[in-house]
Amino acid sequence: MELCLTLMNKPMQPTTTAQRVSPYFQEKTGRNQKEDVPFFHYLGIYKTLDPAAIARRCALSFDPAASAFALRFMGTDYRVAFPDFALQDPQGKPASNKAEQILLLHYLCEGTYVEPQGKQCSYQEIPWGEVYYQNFKGRCITRLAYTFGKDLPGFRRVMEETPALHAEPLAQGDAGYRFEFITGLYMSFLVWAEDEEFPPSAQILFDDNVAFAFTAEDIAYAGEVIIKRLKGIREKLSAAPGKPA
Repeated sequence: MELCLTLMNKPMQPTTTAQRVSPYFQEKTGRNQKEDVPFFHYLGIYKTLDPAAIARRCALSFDPAASAFALRFMGTDYRVAFPDFALQDPQGKPASNKAEQILLLHYLCEGTYVEPQGKQCSYQEIPWGEVYYQNFKGRCITRLAYTFGKDLPGFRRVMEETPALHAEPLAQGDAGYRFEFITGLYMSFLVWAEDEEFPPSAQILFDDNVAFAFTAEDIAYAGEVIIKRLKGIREKLSAAPGKPA
């Protein structure tokens, strides 16, 4: 955990509460406002940036002829248009999930990719993770536990039948996998099934470079988005012809 400890001890610039709190955590009314406020905020920033600088900072390829980045999210290779942000999958289908678009826009605007050092961090070991832990626990850990702790076969199937996630089984939990969520960025989901005495439980760990890509509050947002994406993959696999429901 050497790099994780370094992250915890690195100096933080003095900020006001308003500056520290991400748009995702600010109180808003209405679904459209909740998504549109951060989306258009980061879209405005995105349009002003140098695409070559984004490519270097996030370690992504950029095609000047197509004016698009190549970025992989949850096993799907997307073309990300610049400066008019849009996501297209390999079949040319535009992505419509606004929450996922916000996450990727935020990474392109503010995230940095660094080479991982082979360590994993808990959420509390990320700067400001202790502050936001209860939010993260409710939004991500508890949600993961009740989504897949009651369906370990479904969890294993999602990870093992989606090769583009680059999922690696772990010897932790009743089922555990380390997987790529954005190009070069990995997290681990560990799940324990419910039994007669205990409810399902879970843990989420992050490769040591994730804290350079996202702040603690935005990692919580990412976890929520990713769990929803995995639920969608499970539903598609269950509905596939010849597959058991």
